[in-house]
Amino acid sequence: MMFDRQLQHLVQQRLQLAPAVVLLGPRQVGKTTLAMAVAARHPGAVVLDLERESDRAALERPELFFAAHRDRLLVLDEVQHMPRLFAALRPEIDADRRPGRFLLLGSAAGDLLRQSGESLAGRVSYLELTPFLVAELSPDLAGLQALWLRGGFPLSWLAPDDEASFTWRQDFIRTFLQRDLPGMGLRVPAETLRRFWQMLAHLQGQMFNASQLGLSLGGASHTTAARYLDVLVDTMMVRRLPPHLPNVGKRLVKSPKVYLRDSGLLHALLGLATVRDLQGHPVAGSSWEGFVVEQVAAQLPADAQLSFYRTAAGAEIDLVIEHHARTVAVEIKFSSAPKPARGFWQALQDLRIQRAYVVAPVPRRYPLAEGVEVLPVQELGALWG
Repeated sequence: MMFDRQLQHLVQQRLQLAPAVVLLGPRQVGKTTLAMAVAARHPGAVVLDLERESDRAALERPELFFAAHRDRLLVLDEVQHMPRLFAALRPEIDADRRPGRFLLLGSAAGDLLRQSGESLAGRVSYLELTPFLVAELSPDLAGLQALWLRGGFPLSWLAPDDEASFTWRQDFIRTFLQRDLPGMGLRVPAETLRRFWQMLAHLQGQMFNASQLGLSLGGASHTTAARYLDVLVDTMMVRRLPPHLPNVGKRLVKSPKVYLRDSGLLHALLGLATVRDLQGHPVAGSSWEGFVVEQVAAQLPADAQLSFYRTAAGAEIDLVIEHHARTVAVEIKFSSAPKPARGFWQALQDLRIQRAYVVAPVPRRYPLAEGVEVLPVQELGALWG
């Protein structure tokens, strides 16, 4: 079954402008499928999977291979397995700056951004492919609930039933820890990182305290806990949401919040296989919050800034979105009749925000107060419309 990914048009657009496009995204999210659809529109495109030894061998002398294929689109999948390619790409692009020459796919955002940033500054455009979005599936309320439970990884969402989806996600977690991370050079016992990941699942949407998590891991240092978090952020498994720190004369919370980016993986780590398991579970509200955070983030311009606002006195906004001179506040509620707390209204006054939304599982949008509107997840495009 094929689904139109909203990023495909943007990938094609960027290839018309830039010599190289880097498409980031976690493993199994559909990068290769999307890349093959893009390659089909470029006659003679060459696709190499750098997990294959034979394809890596073809790039043993990358400068020769690139020069011999200047008239074709080169799609290089799992490029993080050959980081030395970035040094070879720079002189090749400088020798022929025609747009649409390279489409690079990678699963480790932090490493790829650092490596390509050093070698390809001004020569490459970056895009991120997320798991399936509500905007791509247009689900009814029952489908929305299923997407929240299963998450957006294509093989999890398309599984024949919830049990099969849950099994796929458990297998994904095991493979990610035991094979994918070691393949990226990480030398941390899989069971240790799994325990850390599960701790973050229990702390969904809460402040990250490296010292406290380190102690829970058996006395690990706060720097070790912070390093483990970096790994999961770099591989796009976890979002580290920074605090909004305006000069408002308030005592502000300055630690980041953490969210597991895919709700399906969150539920698998917590052993929640069905909607019945999820309903009434203490994590339900924060799971919904993280689910909406990812849907919102995917709808925003690439250079938009996303943060949260919280003061010691209790003023709070789940998401503060800034883009150029525009600021929008988003509160997330797991209720069919959402009523923001007093801290939300106080935060709007603190930040002098004129436009705010309350995102909730409601069937239709409606005004809540002047400048504040309740919005269904299916209509998040209105946030920046």
